Amino acid sequence: MKSFLRLALIAGLAVVPAYAAKNSETVNFPSAVKVGSTQFAPGSVTVTWNGTGSTAQLTLAQKGVSPVTVPVKLVEEKHDRPSVVTDTRTGVPVLESIELKHVTISVENTTSAGQ
Repeated sequence: MKSFLRLALIAGLAVVPAYAAKNSETVNFPSAVKVGSTQFAPGSVTVTWNGTGSTAQLTLAQKGVSPVTVPVKLVEEKHDRPSVVTDTRTGVPVLESIELKHVTISVENTTSAGQ
């Protein structure tokens, strides 16, 4: 019985890193994009999210930039290819959402368009 429990525990722990890896991807920002008060340069950005629905958090990391975590809303939906959606506010592209293969990550912007 102890061997079975030990095996079950090991198998369960092996699944955790695989599950966590599903919530992280690298996306390409085609141009500079502002997230919160941080400006990300064009190029590869690692996005990692946790939580579900409207209580999720997104962390963006890029070489040379401190990681940024923002509240987001996750919606399960299929997309043909990854894309980054921005909205230009006061002349600066601001991240609105990231569309990945099976999920849309919508940034919960706390500032309005005029700010």
